[in-house]
Amino acid sequence: MNKWLSIVGIGEDGIEALPPATRSLIEAADILVGGKRHLAMAGLDARPRITWATPLSATLDEIISHKHKRICVLATGDPLWFGIANALVKRVPVEEMTIVPSPSAFSLACARLGWALNQVECVTLHGRPLELLHSALAPKARILILSHDRTTPEAVADMLCDRGFGSSKMTVLEHMGGNIERRVEATAEDWDASDIADFNTIAIECIAGTNASIRPGIPGLTDDAFIHDGQLTKREVRAITLANLAPFSGALLWDVGAGCGSVAIEWMRAARNTRAITFEQNQTRLQMIADNANALGTPFLKIVSGTAPKCLENASAPDAIFIGGGITTLGLFDHCWNVLPAQGRLVANAVTLEGEARLNELSHVHGGELTRISISRAQPIGQYRSWRSLRPVTQWSIVKP
Repeated sequence: MNKWLSIVGIGEDGIEALPPATRSLIEAADILVGGKRHLAMAGLDARPRITWATPLSATLDEIISHKHKRICVLATGDPLWFGIANALVKRVPVEEMTIVPSPSAFSLACARLGWALNQVECVTLHGRPLELLHSALAPKARILILSHDRTTPEAVADMLCDRGFGSSKMTVLEHMGGNIERRVEATAEDWDASDIADFNTIAIECIAGTNASIRPGIPGLTDDAFIHDGQLTKREVRAITLANLAPFSGALLWDVGAGCGSVAIEWMRAARNTRAITFEQNQTRLQMIADNANALGTPFLKIVSGTAPKCLENASAPDAIFIGGGITTLGLFDHCWNVLPAQGRLVANAVTLEGEARLNELSHVHGGELTRISISRAQPIGQYRSWRSLRPVTQWSIVKP
């Protein structure tokens, strides 16, 4: 196939540092695409140039409209690591493009610090919510962050302090690979640098204080990690529920009757690049879901307001479905079962006799596993302690044939 599209990663040392074969892709292009900084590196000539616009999809459409010409997209470092190539490969067959990476900011930062890249958590905050960082914070973790601009390090330092990680060491690496490369170091609690360059990468060595809020990545966050009004899948039941839903990278979950969103949020925290949609009709709980998603590092959780099954009709097909409420609603299970693909997983919980009867009926028809979960927690009675039982939960789980 004709390779009409080239995507070239450029380091801070500019186009002159690229190998001749890579420079030839830029020189032979009929149209250049990139940000102002990259286009300036290419010098001035008469060739048409396309600068990234908002929304990004408009620029992608414009690029594709010129596929009869040779187009070269100029990017930073490795275009496939949180870079523009990820968006383009979804729109253009890879057989029609040539992708040439330069060392990524993550690789350069690890080289400067002597860190093993395979043991580092990599996050981008470039054009993305700061709340994404919440899920990466853990004692002794090493984190690399692509900054949005010069304000990002201060915002990161504030978050570290708020979470009880104020003693963590921060290293800001500016213009790596260029002739004005610089590094700035301080603990989060002592961070006061005000002259940081826009083009920077942040390295964090996490140190948890005695007041640190530590949230494990495996399912089973404490109940008080969530804002809720009592409509919450309790910690132990939630862990069992997530085990049966079996999150995997890239998978999409429907959380129907989401309550405060605890199952969907834990699903997104449990595996890389997982996605989830919550469906909830209570307006107060919708706000709780949003607040919990931001606080627990899953700001991209999709929240849909409405009554099931009507509100499910236009949603993307899921890989797994959790029905946390409303299993007795007419047509709800049938709709969920019909859209679930083969090998998709469905888990439904019930606490009422009517819900339990419905799950018993469904297990007779479809098979699967029916389980009754009873949890007791020790609580004080005067000077002694006794067991207090939580409301039993009946759970039905099934993998669709």
